[in-house]
Amino acid sequence: MASKAKIRAVTGMNDMLPTDSARWEFFEDTARDIATEYGYRQMRTPILESTDLFTHGIGEATDVVEKEMYSFEDSLNGERLSLRPENTAGIVRSAIENSLLHDAPRRVWYFGPMFRHERPQRGRYRQFHQFGCEALGFSGPDVDAELILMTARLWKALGIRDVKLELNSLGEPSERAAHRAALLEYFEAHLDQLNETAKHRLYLNPLRILDTKDPDMQDLVEKAPKLISYLGEGSLRFLSSLEHQLERAGIDYVINARLVRGLDYYSHTVFEWTTDRLGSQATICGGGRYDGLMEILGGKPAPCVGFAMGAERVLELMGEFGVKPEAPDCAVYVIHAGEGTLDPAVAVAEELRDLDVSTIVHGGESSMKSQMKKADASGAEFALIIGENEAASGTVSVKRLRDRGEGARFAKQETLPAAEAAEQVFSELLDIETKDL
Repeated sequence: MASKAKIRAVTGMNDMLPTDSARWEFFEDTARDIATEYGYRQMRTPILESTDLFTHGIGEATDVVEKEMYSFEDSLNGERLSLRPENTAGIVRSAIENSLLHDAPRRVWYFGPMFRHERPQRGRYRQFHQFGCEALGFSGPDVDAELILMTARLWKALGIRDVKLELNSLGEPSERAAHRAALLEYFEAHLDQLNETAKHRLYLNPLRILDTKDPDMQDLVEKAPKLISYLGEGSLRFLSSLEHQLERAGIDYVINARLVRGLDYYSHTVFEWTTDRLGSQATICGGGRYDGLMEILGGKPAPCVGFAMGAERVLELMGEFGVKPEAPDCAVYVIHAGEGTLDPAVAVAEELRDLDVSTIVHGGESSMKSQMKKADASGAEFALIIGENEAASGTVSVKRLRDRGEGARFAKQETLPAAEAAEQVFSELLDIETKDL
C-alpha cells in the first residue's frame, strides 16, 4: 500500500512547539504584567469579523485591504467575513457595541493571532501574533506618553536594547488637508519621477508615497512638503507637551517628518520603535492617536490612542540579545518501580500538585537508571523515588538533581515518611525560590 503524502502547515503559518513555549510565555507574562501595572485590563475580540469593519476601519485604499486580507463569503448566510489583519478596529467595534465608554474611559490590552497574506520573511508571517494596548476615551497627550513609557519599560524587562523611538505629529484634519493639497501639487510637478505604485497612490492616498522604499525616489520624497510645517498652534502645543513628558522621563526620541498614517481618522501623535537588528523590516512597534475612528465605525466621537507590536519580531529581537528563556518540564519527577508502586507514586504527586508544584510521574515501566536520566533531562529540581522497599514501608526517597552548593538538603538521597514528603519538598522549593529572588 502506497504511503500517503504528508499534510503540512499552510505557508507562513507556524507551529509553536513545546521547546519554544518558554520564550512565548516569558514575553506574554512580561507584557501582561507591565500592562496591568499601568491599569490596563485584558480584552478579547473574535478572530473573524465582518469584512466591512476593516474596509471602513483600515481603509479600502491600503495594501492590507486591497491585497492581504483573508476574506470570503460565508456559504451558510452570504455574509462577507475576514480573518482579522489587526485588532484596533475590533476593539473599537466591541467598545461601541457594548457601550464600554458610557461611564468612563477604558484602558485595555490584547494578545492574539492576526492574519495577512504577505510574503513570509524573517519575523513576518501570514499568521502572526500581536500584543497591543488601547486607551479609549482619553484626549492625551499624557496618555500618549504613558503608552510610550510602557513600551520602553517592556523593552527593558525583555532584555532588548538599542531600539530607537521615532515620533511625529499628524495634527488636526484641516492641517492634514492643507498638507495633502501641497503634496499633490508637489508630486504632480514631478510626475515623471514617480514609480507606478506612487502614481497609483497619488490621488488615492498621497501620504503613502512618503513610505516608499524605492531608492530612486528617496531624494524626491525627502524634499516633499513636511506635515509639521502645516501644524497650527494647538497641534504644536500638543506635540511640545508630549516631548516634555518624554524628556522628563529620560526617553530619547527623534522627530521623523516622514512618519505618517494614511487615513483621515488619525490625529496628533504617531510613533514607532525601530531597530537595525532585523534587516530591512525595522519597525517592531507602532502606535498613535486615532481620534476619528470611533465615529467612523458608528459610535459617538471619542479620542483614542494605542500601539501594537508583533510578537514574532520581538522574540526574534530578544534572541539577537541572547535572551532565550528556558523552563523545566516540572519541579519534581516521581520515579517508581511499576505496577506495585504506581499508586503511592500518584498519591504523592497529587499532594505536590495540591501545593501548586508541577510534578511528572514517570509514564510506563523503565529501569530506575533510565527513569533517573529522564528525571535529570526534565529539568526537575528533585526526584522522588518509590521502589518496592519504599512502597512496603510507606516511605519516599528524595534526591536533589541540581547543585545548590554545599550543605543543601537532599544532596544525598534521603528517605522520608510518605505523609511528610510532599510538604518537605515543597518547603525546599520555596527556599530555592526565595534565594533565587
